[in-house]
Amino acid sequence: MRKAFCDSLLETAEKDESVILITNDLGFSVLEPFEQKFAKRFLNVGVAEQNMIGVAAGLALSAKKVFVYSIVPFVTMRCFEQIRNDICSANLPVVLVGVGGGLSYGTAGLTHHSLNDIAIMRSLPNMEVFCPGDPAETRAVMAYLAISQNPAYLRIGKGNDPMVYEKTPDFTPGKAILLQDGSDISIFATGNILWNAREAAKILGQTGLSVRLLSMPSVKPIDEEAIHKASRETKAIFSIEEHSIIGGLGGAVAETVAEYKDAKPFFARIGFPDSFCKEVGSQEYLRQAYGLSAQAIAERVQNLIKGIL
Repeated sequence: MRKAFCDSLLETAEKDESVILITNDLGFSVLEPFEQKFAKRFLNVGVAEQNMIGVAAGLALSAKKVFVYSIVPFVTMRCFEQIRNDICSANLPVVLVGVGGGLSYGTAGLTHHSLNDIAIMRSLPNMEVFCPGDPAETRAVMAYLAISQNPAYLRIGKGNDPMVYEKTPDFTPGKAILLQDGSDISIFATGNILWNAREAAKILGQTGLSVRLLSMPSVKPIDEEAIHKASRETKAIFSIEEHSIIGGLGGAVAETVAEYKDAKPFFARIGFPDSFCKEVGSQEYLRQAYGLSAQAIAERVQNLIKGIL
């Protein structure tokens, strides 16, 4: 996803001279092409994340389109107050790009895990939140961000993210992407867990279940229509994310279902529990440990729907 983002940003910068890229001494091996081609539009502010947000806000107030790139915790949690006060309150066209969604930096420990960022960012007025599921979705979201004038948070994987799509899908903010239709259960997935969600849907399909699978690259705005439709047409709904079950996609779907007076589906959130991840290991290892592998997701769904279908 990082390469897809960087390639898309280069294309955007070639067309739009107002594009500025800021980083906090990160992005080595991926940001060099931008720095080399647009040296005057690339700023490395050093390890000064809160100042980085202030610089981004100032440039945005000077008619610049600003992209801020860093590892997720450093671009969201470390400078939350500056994002709220400097960017969101003024409704500035700054895109915060968080690399390493979920447990991508699993070997670096909990300081580098991003399991609360979606909840934090979607709580801010004016902030849009996008979590593409693969490089193709990343390119699709970037096409929108290239022209958007809204504050936005783009959460991407660290790299080597598997391709779910053969070609770039159609993307509209606030709309889900239907990967397959079904009538028994609906699965909503966001972010780089999408591949595992699709594989889990395949496993469930082999048991005879008719599974509706929707990708949610747009978490805020959320596709209320797709959620309401699923609540009417399927008997159970599941959200899947590599994020805490509190406040992320699961929270957004639950809020939508709860406010829909005719909805009566069973709903469950599949994600990271309300705890810190104290283990250290690869993303794959941690997914296995916390029930986010494709097989574990399928087994969890099977156990939860017993007696419902």
